[in-house]
Amino acid sequence: MHGMTKAETDRAENRNTARGQGPLRPRDAATLILLDRSGTDFRVLMGRRHMRHAFMPGKVVFPGGRTDPADSRIPVASSLAPEEESRLRARAGRASSARARAIALSAIRETYEEAGLLIGRHGDFRTGKPDWQGFVRHGVQPALGAVRFIARAITPPRQVRRYDTRFLAVWRDEVAVELPEGGPTNELEELVWLPLSQARQQVDIPSITRTVLEELERRLLDDPELHPGGGEVPFYRFLHGRFVRETL
Repeated sequence: MHGMTKAETDRAENRNTARGQGPLRPRDAATLILLDRSGTDFRVLMGRRHMRHAFMPGKVVFPGGRTDPADSRIPVASSLAPEEESRLRARAGRASSARARAIALSAIRETYEEAGLLIGRHGDFRTGKPDWQGFVRHGVQPALGAVRFIARAITPPRQVRRYDTRFLAVWRDEVAVELPEGGPTNELEELVWLPLSQARQQVDIPSITRTVLEELERRLLDDPELHPGGGEVPFYRFLHGRFVRETL
C-alpha cells in the first residue's frame, strides 16, 4: 500500500473540507464514466457541478450520485457480468447481489437525470418508480451487462458529505437515447466529451477524479475493450491516517 498523508490530501481537497464536527459515515454512491472510442482517442463525458451544491461545488466530474436501495428492484435487459458483480461485493461488509445491482443502476439513473443519456435497450419497460419514468416514456430497458467496475473511493473524513463511491464505466455505444435538452435535474453544466488526457488537466477536477482517470488510462492500455473482470480495481481510502491505495 502507498499514498498521501492526511495533510497532503487536505491541501489537495481544501475546498471540500467540512466545517462540522467529527467524521460522517460514508453512504453508498456511484458515478458513471461514459467512454467514446469513435475517434483517434478515448473520450469521456464530464460536466461542472453547480456552485449551489454543498459537496464539490463547481467541480468538473462524471455523472453520478447517491445510491437508492430501491433501484435494486428495477427490471433490466441484462444483468451485471458475474465478474463485475463479485468485485462490487468485495470488501463491502454484508454486500449482496441486490446491493451491487442497486449501485450499478443508480449510476445509470443519475446519468439520465444529470446528462439526459439513457443506457439500455429499446423495448417495453414498465415500473411505478418515479425516478425511472424517463426510461418508461422513451421505451428504454436499463442494461447492466456492459458496466465495468473501474475504481472505488471513500471520501476522506472532515468533508461536508462522505460517500463510498464506485466508479463504473460503460461505452457510449450502450446509450439508447440521448436527449438534446439534457437531463431533468440540470445538476451538471457544460457537459462535454473530452479526451482522457485533456480531462485530467481540467483545473477544477477533484484529485480523486484525476487519479481514477489515470487508473483508467493504464487499464485501457492493457485491455482496450474493458473485458469483464479484466484489470485490477483500485480502492482508495483513509487507513491509519494515510490515504492508501489497495486493490479489490
